[in-house]
Amino acid sequence: MSLEGKMKNGRLYCEFGHEMEENKAYEKKIEYQRVHCKELVYDYNQTRPSNVKEKRRILDELLAEAGEEIWIESPAFFSYGCNTHIGHHFYSNFNMCVVDDCEVFIGNYVMFGPNVTLTVTGHPVWGEYRRKGAQFSLPIHIGDDVWVGSNTIILPGVTIGNDVVIGAGSVVTHDIPSHSVAFGTPCRVVREITEEDRLSYRKGCPVNEDWDRD
Repeated sequence: MSLEGKMKNGRLYCEFGHEMEENKAYEKKIEYQRVHCKELVYDYNQTRPSNVKEKRRILDELLAEAGEEIWIESPAFFSYGCNTHIGHHFYSNFNMCVVDDCEVFIGNYVMFGPNVTLTVTGHPVWGEYRRKGAQFSLPIHIGDDVWVGSNTIILPGVTIGNDVVIGAGSVVTHDIPSHSVAFGTPCRVVREITEEDRLSYRKGCPVNEDWDRD
């Protein structure tokens, strides 16, 4: 299987040192993508917050897809950028880190707290493989209306459904179903989201009727 095929199909691979011409060419392609991403990320993080148009221009060039009304607080970091798809109405607080050696999909109306990390890439447990640079990549999928709390880490191959809250400090190692609250290390479902959550924004705190207007 080619280097590209291994990267996109969850197989072990090394990013460098290939002899086949096809793989050498792909090595050069992904090296260009990584460096180009770092240049754009540097520009984004150095752009003044008030220069909204320029920050948006950079995101449009950096990401595979960038929906309407995206705001990513600086600093933020990507490995490739071109493998990350972000839907509409996305907000991320400071220090978002996306290791996107393969594709990352983020839905609509998603919020990240500070210091959220998404990594599609891992390394084998057997040390000899790591010595030679072996790694694998599995895509991450995040649905709509998801809130990911601060200092959360989402690991390779995870799918998070729609209408999910991931509690702060979680390490998400496996799929999380829709309409649930989950947290912990490893992250686990604690309860379903119910009608009570529409009536109270936290335990003992009823939703005030004027929450969305003066």
